[in-house]
Amino acid sequence: MGCGPVRVVRPAAPVPNAGSVTAFTPSDPVLHLLRRATFGPSREAESELRSLGAPAWLDRQLNPASIDDKACDALITRYPLIKLDIAGVGAAVKAGSLKSGGWDVMQQLGTAAVARAVWSKRQLFELTADFWSNHLNVMCPFGEVWDSRAAYDGLIRKHALGRFADLLKASMTAPAMLSYLDNRSSTKAKPNENYARELMELHTVGLIYTEADVKDAARLLTGLTVDRTSRLYRFDPNQHATGAVTILGWQHANATAGGGEAAALAFAEMLAMHPATAERIARKLCVRFVSDDPPPALVASLAKVYLGQQTAIAPVLKALFTSAEFAASAGAKIRTPLEDLAATVRVLGIKPEATGTEGVRALYNSLAAAGHAPLRWAPPNGYPDVAAAWAAPSGYLIRWNAHLNLAAGWYPKQLVYPALGTLAGTPPATHGAFVDALATRLVGMPLQPAHTAALLSFLGKASTSPLKPTDPALTGRLPHLVALILDSPYFLAR
Repeated sequence: MGCGPVRVVRPAAPVPNAGSVTAFTPSDPVLHLLRRATFGPSREAESELRSLGAPAWLDRQLNPASIDDKACDALITRYPLIKLDIAGVGAAVKAGSLKSGGWDVMQQLGTAAVARAVWSKRQLFELTADFWSNHLNVMCPFGEVWDSRAAYDGLIRKHALGRFADLLKASMTAPAMLSYLDNRSSTKAKPNENYARELMELHTVGLIYTEADVKDAARLLTGLTVDRTSRLYRFDPNQHATGAVTILGWQHANATAGGGEAAALAFAEMLAMHPATAERIARKLCVRFVSDDPPPALVASLAKVYLGQQTAIAPVLKALFTSAEFAASAGAKIRTPLEDLAATVRVLGIKPEATGTEGVRALYNSLAAAGHAPLRWAPPNGYPDVAAAWAAPSGYLIRWNAHLNLAAGWYPKQLVYPALGTLAGTPPATHGAFVDALATRLVGMPLQPAHTAALLSFLGKASTSPLKPTDPALTGRLPHLVALILDSPYFLAR
């Protein structure tokens, strides 16, 4: 591991059984696709998907440039610092124009990630960018990347639906990665093994390397550094260790210092195209979008697509979402805190404040309290993506409090809340029909009879009780009724 960030392992926690939420998951394939390929269904997204049909909608999502996302783009202009390159951040800090220096940039970056997850129409792109931000994790905020983390986010987004080989090589020459995993201080006299180890173990092939592989990889990566003055990437041939290397059976003469950068990039291409990397990327995508324990046949099939498409990710995602295994996976994933919060805002139709950023920042702070603020995971392995990691009772309590705060419009105050009484459309004649309509709007299906009865008991009404405009179900108790549905396994299931 070298002297970089320390990897930690979360202790196992009790976890909802995926099978236990299957009965609470709608069978509608449209809602299934929206629950997995977006941060949560919204009225607009559901209408669009039903209008276009799944094949056309998926093709559109895999071509994000074709999607008009002007409203979200305008929202992101409220975070101007994230557009600065490394030199721009340095100049702003030197000029004293940033209240907290580079920390202002990193704060805006994390907050903008929340805004994009909730309100972007390019939902599958945002999910994929989040996936790669975790796979090639560089913690934000982190002191060593104060000027380079925003630029690193830009390269993740640039390559998110392109070739993984290109993304990997871009990360290999990114000052943020070289700083985070210590390669900027690696020299031919003292090669630092931290980045070499994580490049193989976390970013590509997994635990199939030997210590000899790590040592040769560390030597091969010397010279990839960060200029002390400009803080930009540069290759320093004077610090590159020459000499033949053999890594995972791949050989390179590495004969000249001047050819060291090309040798390192050839190494990255080999790693990206390695069958073990193909299997690992395919499996991680399946864990993200299909189930915590994905079908081996689907993993093998997607790995074949990955290699056949020269590491291009969009074809892999298309094969995943059109597979029989994906279609059969309803109820096999549980929402993470980020997904839960984003899905809540989306299903309730809440909009960002007309001006300013305080409301979205409050959403970010809520996620920080839940341990899942975007980009903030400290170890290099990225946020965990399985239910067991998020099963602590304290975590669910944070979610439930957020559900009620958002349903009632209590917090964050700055956001724009629609009239809650219109959430389920025109109120029906009876309380039972109203609870069914509300549940269908929020979770895609009526609740089971016993659960509907429990909510009616909370309202003090029978299923056949007439529903009047002055009844608590449409007034003071409505936020609590909505929150109770959102607190349930029906909403927990992704």
